[in-house]
Amino acid sequence: MSELSESTWEKVRALFPPAHHQAVADLLLSECGNNLPYLENLDKEGLERYRFAALKMSNGSLTRLREAIELAKSDWRDLLVAAGFAASADAHKRWRVSKPK
Repeated sequence: MSELSESTWEKVRALFPPAHHQAVADLLLSECGNNLPYLENLDKEGLERYRFAALKMSNGSLTRLREAIELAKSDWRDLLVAAGFAASADAHKRWRVSKPK
């Protein structure tokens, strides 16, 4: 199982309150990583595209994060499309977190 990259931790800290950081990390590690089809060999940086997509779709909500991860588990390409990361392999690197309201 891959750990979270520092960039992923930055997104987690920006989107979620401190009390949720560990729960978010646990979800990303166990449900949105090397367990996804064809992503078995990616490292923590290689998984950023998928994890950032789930985080973007969550908008700081644990419920929405779980829904995004379920979409990824069904077909992670749909998650990339929904997050706007499908057209470019590095689109996720340009995403800047907006604080949820």
